[in-house]
Parts: sequence; C-alpha cells; structure tokens
Amino acid sequence: MFFSRVLLAGALLTLSGCRVPRADTNLLSQRPSFRTAPAAREAIGDDRRHELSDSLQLASLDEPDDESSPNWFMDDDDPFAGREELPLGDFVAAVQARNPSLQAAQAAWQAAANKCPQAIALDDPMFQSMLAPRSLASSSNVAGSYYVGVAQKLPWAGKRALRGDQANWEASASGFDAGEVQLKITEAARLAYFDYYLNQRERELNAASREALRGFRDIARAKYEANQVTQQDVLQAEVELAQQDQRRIELSQERIIAVARINTLLHRRPDHRLPIPPNQLPVVVGLPPVESLREWAVEHRPELQALAARTQAEQSAVALACKEFYPDVELMGRYDRFWFDSEQRAQVGLNANVPLNRSKRHAAVQEALWRVHKMQADYDQAADTVRGDVQAAYARVRGGQRQVELFETKILPAAEENRRAAQSGYEAGTVDFLRLIEAQRQVLDLREKHQMAIADFHRRTAELERAVGGDVLSRDRVETAPASETTPKPVNDR
Repeated sequence: MFFSRVLLAGALLTLSGCRVPRADTNLLSQRPSFRTAPAAREAIGDDRRHELSDSLQLASLDEPDDESSPNWFMDDDDPFAGREELPLGDFVAAVQARNPSLQAAQAAWQAAANKCPQAIALDDPMFQSMLAPRSLASSSNVAGSYYVGVAQKLPWAGKRALRGDQANWEASASGFDAGEVQLKITEAARLAYFDYYLNQRERELNAASREALRGFRDIARAKYEANQVTQQDVLQAEVELAQQDQRRIELSQERIIAVARINTLLHRRPDHRLPIPPNQLPVVVGLPPVESLREWAVEHRPELQALAARTQAEQSAVALACKEFYPDVELMGRYDRFWFDSEQRAQVGLNANVPLNRSKRHAAVQEALWRVHKMQADYDQAADTVRGDVQAAYARVRGGQRQVELFETKILPAAEENRRAAQSGYEAGTVDFLRLIEAQRQVLDLREKHQMAIADFHRRTAELERAVGGDVLSRDRVETAPASETTPKPVNDR
C-alpha cells in the first residue's frame, strides 16, 4: 500500500505541474488596434517631417473632393481626419504603425526572442517506477517489491550557454529583419505618396490648361466672327479641349489607383478618403558625401546586420558541434524495495553517452564551419551590393537635383515667354493659331515634366534612404554618428 500512495502522490505532483494554460479566446478573437499613437508618430523623427505653410492655396478642380462626396468612404479610424493636407512624415509614421507586413515581422522577432529560454533550459526530470504486482497480494508471503526514482539529464558544461548564444543571435537577426521590412515599407509609402502628389499636380495643370484653351477658343471665335481668321482656328481649339478632357479622365483613374495604393499601405479600405498632398515638396540640394553614405550603409543597414548576426549564430553552432565530442550525463536516484537488505534500497546512479563515433562529429563540425564560410561570403556579397546601390542611387539623386534646377532656371521661363509672345502675336494677327496651340502644348508638357522631375527626385531620395538605411538628408546624423557598438560583425577565420 505504501507503493500505491507513492504512485498516487507522484501522479498528483506531475499533474499539478503540467497544467496547460487555457488560451485567451478574447485575445485571439480581437484584431490589433490600428489607431496611430503619438509615440508612433514621433518615432519617425522631427528631421523627417515636412513643415507645411499655412499660406499654401489649394487648386480648384472640377471633380468634387470634399468629405460629403459619395465617392469616398470615411470612418472614425482615420489619423488624418479633419486635415486639408496629407503630411509626408505623419503618413509614413501611420503606415509604420498600421501596416500588417511590419506587424508580422515584429511578431516573428518576438517569437524568436522567446527561443533562448527554451534552448538553455534543462530537460524535464524523469520519474521512474517499477512494481511487482503479485508481491502486493494479500495472500502473498513475499514483501512488496517496487522502486521509485527520479533522473535528470545534464549536458556537458558550456552546451547550454552556446545554445543560448545561438538562439540570441537568431533573435537579433529576426529583429534586424524587422528593421529591413520597416525600410521597405517606408520606401513603399514614400513612393506611393509621391505618385499621389504627382497626380494631384498633373490634375491641376490639366485644369489650368483647359482654362487657357477656353480663353484661346474665345479669342479665335471672336476673330472668326470678325472675319479675321478661318473657322479652323475655332475647331482646332475644340480638338485641343477634347484631348485635355480625355487626359482628365486618365488622371482621374490614376488618382483612384494612387489612393487605393496608399490606403492599402494604411491597412484600410481602398476607397477611404485622403487629404490632398501639399502644393510643394522642397528639393533639398545638400547631400552628405557619398563615401560617408556608403560606410553608414555598411554599418547600419539592417540586412547586413541580420547577416552578421546569423554568422555569429553559425559560429556558436561550430562551438556547439565541438562540444558534442564530450558526453552528456544523467544523474539518478531511487528507492528500490526489490532489494532485501534495507541498506541497499537507497541508490544513486550516473548514466553517460559514450561518443565513440567521432567521424560523425567531425563531419558535423565541418558542416558548421562551411555554413560559417557561406554566411561570411553572403555578407561580403551583400555589402558590395549595398555599396553599389548607394552609389547608383546617389548619382540618380544628384541628377534629379540638376534636372529640377534646369527646369526652374531656364526651361520653364523660356517656354512661358514663348507662349506669351505667341499669344500676343496671334491677337495682333502676326502668328497663326497653330503656333499658339503648339506653344501652349509645349508649356503644358514642360510643366508636367517639371513636376515629374520633382517627384522623381523625391523617389530617388527614398531609394537612396532605403539603400543607406536611414535619413540621408540629415548630414550630422550620417557624418558624425558612430557605429553601433552592438552591431555584430562576422569574424573571418578563413
């Protein structure tokens, strides 16, 4: 009966320690809140925000763009409710706070961070028991025979620490992966924003061009009624107006696509209403030297940091493979009633594996070493790619700066002067209507190219920031910020 009580007590002890936590159904059924917190908006940094002037005047378009329009969906979960303009910095911060891709990467990071306690934990102790049932019969003259015991497996010294190091480096790599996803999401948000900005400017230019063409048509009609020109001038003006109406339809379709793209990044309905972008985006001329940007990228790019962390994890795997040449032990103790002498019933023991197959362990070490070499080669290749990407993106940004400057200082002023001269000449009867229309077309085309150059400059800047891994327009940050002391670097032992 003593053995039965022992078994019952052991079973109760085991069951009390193995209670499975019940899943929180409320937690599982709830979706995360996507309201933008002030901390999330401030995380983007003041140096990334664009200060908007109150004096910016919004262009008047023919399409309705107010909140009462039935073409737009609105709800209470809107970080831009009540705003007339969509600020770039707040928009990027809202995307970072709400986008599911970034939340998934951060969840993967948190999951990896919980692997270390599992890796360094000891195996569960094993409860042991054995019973001779017939020895417990009431008619038996044999004393009750049974034993109970417990055993604990202990790995060789240093193995648990190395497993923990490996898990920690993998968790660090997952954290850097989340940082890389954030860079990609930020770049995608900025590119979508600049497409939205360009569409708004093109629609304004289209509206201004249609207004100018209506004026030209009125002038041509007046001259035609005075028998100064033929009806062809009036018809040509009508053709140009029809073409601009066609362009207006195309731009309206592009706007719907741009709005849907932004709302998708914000994790909400694609037809959710958006404020319009600001009238101007500043073209910042100053850039840090490309050499400092390349070095900054190699030191801080999350993709490279993740590769370096995984290299460190593989090096821990090499050290762990070397530890496999040493045995693990298992300590055990038991009370054995199968022995007649009471002095022999209390027992302690030690089990250990015997690592005789050394060729298998040598192969495991070589496998781990080659994985380290692979990770180092991947790191070197990725670093070269990052340097090349920074150099190419830098060249595109500088080229975009020069294009914008050329439009603003030479091309647009000359085109406007040519258009004014053509209009004056037509009104005076020295220039035909086709030359006036051609001058108007040229002005509209060059204005659109100017806005495209501004948008392209900001797109190239976003690509450069993606390649560098930070805000490239903050000169002090790039040139004076030291390399992170926690940034892992692969150790080249070749």
